[in-house]
Amino acid sequence: MRSHLGIMKTRHLKRRGCFLLKLLCLLVLALIFCEFVVYYVVIFQCRWPDVKIEAHRSSKQSSVSVVKAMFLADTHLLGEIKGHWLDKLRREWQMERAFQTALSLLQPDIVFILGDVFDEGKWSSSQAWADDVRRFQKMFWHPVQTELMVVVGNHDIGFHYEMNTYKLKRFAKVFNFTAGKLVSRKGVNFVLVNSVALEGDGCTICSIAEAKLTKLSQQLNCSQEEQNHSKKRCSDMTQLPASEPILLQHYPLYRRSDAECTGEDSALPEEKNIPFKEKYDVLSKEASQKLLWWFHPRLILSAHTHSACEVLHDGKIPEISVPSFSWRNRNNPSFIMGSITSSDFSLSKCFLPLESSIVAMYCTAGALLVVL
Repeated sequence: MRSHLGIMKTRHLKRRGCFLLKLLCLLVLALIFCEFVVYYVVIFQCRWPDVKIEAHRSSKQSSVSVVKAMFLADTHLLGEIKGHWLDKLRREWQMERAFQTALSLLQPDIVFILGDVFDEGKWSSSQAWADDVRRFQKMFWHPVQTELMVVVGNHDIGFHYEMNTYKLKRFAKVFNFTAGKLVSRKGVNFVLVNSVALEGDGCTICSIAEAKLTKLSQQLNCSQEEQNHSKKRCSDMTQLPASEPILLQHYPLYRRSDAECTGEDSALPEEKNIPFKEKYDVLSKEASQKLLWWFHPRLILSAHTHSACEVLHDGKIPEISVPSFSWRNRNNPSFIMGSITSSDFSLSKCFLPLESSIVAMYCTAGALLVVL
């Protein structure tokens, strides 16, 4: 009798152990899918847009003349003051997996981050800044064949009244960017602008930024061999590709509000009609006109609002506002993919997994475990 009870007890324990093992496997599978696989499933559906290639180029030349560029913005890596450890862990893991998966599947030539890399760069201590930079370099690690360039934002160095030379220099030491920068790749000119310094009040940092941008404007105009530039004036200028530039900055050019913005990742309906404040939400009218006049860009990409928008300036120059890359700012973050040549460009948007979908999957798995 005792032997029979012992056998029954052993069988019961085995069945129970097997059942618990199945539950554990279910939990592990849910974790692996939600934290790793889902990024591949979603980003795998994104494709580089097609762009027109000049007819006189050979197919071999055409294949190397297209720059594949990724544009993302407002990562807002949390700092030691406002950042809760669980918030950091969740949102930074999401951005790291999204970025690394995108690099693996899409293999861009160059990646641009349009400012507000950090959330507390405007007031972080030297040690906190070093810690934030270390986390950024881990999250946004990239292979040698992919370039990564960062534009400064107001959360990186502070708004105009908060920024100073010290904050600007420490940002420049990490990202090699201060007042303005011109990058030419495969005949395509990108102009990176410190839009925080376009206050127009004559401050030292602002004056240096405007002088730098004016010089870049002259270089581009001379390279395009405009008739109104004398040979003498352009003789000491570095020759650049004769291509209209693409302007990259954190603040959008002046617009009244997001009322005309459309799309699933545009601002919420209750926010669209709120007027924008010049020099805070958008650049001033004066600074916006200066940039358009200096560079005559064929495309502008900006950030700052955390929401998507597309506007036309002077009826012909498109500006794309890139939404935030972080779940902390949006349920549906995304990035822009651009196929760009010296004379044309084509853009498409790649959405990341919805945070609400991930939460729903975890809740479903949890409910199933409870029921079982």
